[in-house]
Amino acid sequence: MQIIYTIAEMRRWRAEHNDLALVATMGNLHAGHLALVRLARRHAARVAVSIFVNPLQFGANEDFSRYPRTLTHDCELLREAGADVVFAPDAPELFPHPQSYHVKPPALADELCGAFRPGHFRGVATIVMKLFNIVQPRVALFGQKDYQQLAIIRGMVADLNVPVAIVASATVRAADGLALSSRNGFLSEPERSEAPRLYQTLSSICDRLAAGERDFTALELAATATLAVHGWRVDYIAIRSPALTLPEPGDTRFVVLGAAHLGSTRLIDNIEAGGAETL
Repeated sequence: MQIIYTIAEMRRWRAEHNDLALVATMGNLHAGHLALVRLARRHAARVAVSIFVNPLQFGANEDFSRYPRTLTHDCELLREAGADVVFAPDAPELFPHPQSYHVKPPALADELCGAFRPGHFRGVATIVMKLFNIVQPRVALFGQKDYQQLAIIRGMVADLNVPVAIVASATVRAADGLALSSRNGFLSEPERSEAPRLYQTLSSICDRLAAGERDFTALELAATATLAVHGWRVDYIAIRSPALTLPEPGDTRFVVLGAAHLGSTRLIDNIEAGGAETL
């Protein structure tokens, strides 16, 4: 496995290797990332993994400075998982001057997580476009845990005619249901014990939808109250269609999404209900 730090070197490597899949990450890798790498091997002859903590997608009061940088360990894991190349540029390499051109997603970027993280998805879309231009993969893989991000990247690729196929990978969970996330490491031991409640709460909504309940607002409010009683600070609990539009009473397929803070750590999760198809 080769580790590359510059755009010029990445382009030289790419010129010699065709049929490439990209897994874009911010490092601090866990089993969910490695599942993406293994899935990528089924979609292309070569697998590239990018590791870059993207400042464009962090707000002023978010956790950019404390986000773990674990490149050496990450590369060990990626070597075992079968990655062919790691692209690990630093910020001056990707931003030799302040970024003045950005990819601005549509209104969806200002809903759900975007309502609480202004500019986040603009930062995500911009860095993903830069990585697509640098690495030039044929296919790119993203985890379904970041459901809204997946929808925005799919829309960007379609609207801008980017020649990259987007493949979604199912959320990888711990034995107690908690969605794997690099931010789980911020949780204290008591918080980690409490953290699966988000998944349990979303699952309860799915069960009630399956039983025929259609008072979406009441379901969302009840779930929010349940989490709040147990010490969570809830950003949102939302029931949406698989396309992330507002649901209709006659719908049978849904995505139930949530974002909430446990202590200083913000966790997100989602579950498809009623046989919803992945974006």
